[in-house]
Amino acid sequence: MDSSDSSKPAPSPRPARRKAERKDGDAFDLWLQRGLHQLYDDVAAEPIPPELLRLIEEDRTRRGK
Repeated sequence: MDSSDSSKPAPSPRPARRKAERKDGDAFDLWLQRGLHQLYDDVAAEPIPPELLRLIEEDRTRRGK
C-alpha cells in the first residue's frame, strides 16, 4: 500500500496513557488543585487596591483616545 493512503487514520499526537497512569495523573491534578486553592483563595478574594484600580482606569482612558 502507498504511504499516502488516506483510508488509514492519522496517528494520534500522544500515545494513549494506561489506566493506572491516568488515575495517578488525575490524583496529582486533584492534589495540586486543592493545594493551590488552599494557598491562594484568600488572596484572590481580597479587594483590588484603589491605587491599582486608578492606574487601570487611567490606562483605559488613555487607550480610548
